[in-house]
Amino acid sequence: MALSAERLTQLAAYCRIDAPTDAELELLVGLYESAAAYMTTAGVAAPAKGTPRRAQYDLCVNYMVLDAYDLRDETITGTIVNENPAFRRLINQLKWSEPAQSATDGTEGS
Repeated sequence: MALSAERLTQLAAYCRIDAPTDAELELLVGLYESAAAYMTTAGVAAPAKGTPRRAQYDLCVNYMVLDAYDLRDETITGTIVNENPAFRRLINQLKWSEPAQSATDGTEGS
């Protein structure tokens, strides 16, 4: 999935990067591509833009990008880091409600 300039700006804002450098923008693009690929392999296709399901999808991708951006260090010390349970519930809901795909032609089932 290609990352538009508008979506990149939204990601930078979500990650609270006020004036991103070229290197930070490049990193965000890579993190976005990784998060989108994760969603695809998890069985969640990118929904149509402007839908409530797309808002949920984008929120999950934003979370994964921010998490990867914040946890770039090799080790974490001091506190226990757990996955956000609200994120897990949202991604599970997207997976469970993914429209059925036809095995032969890739179109949505009924």
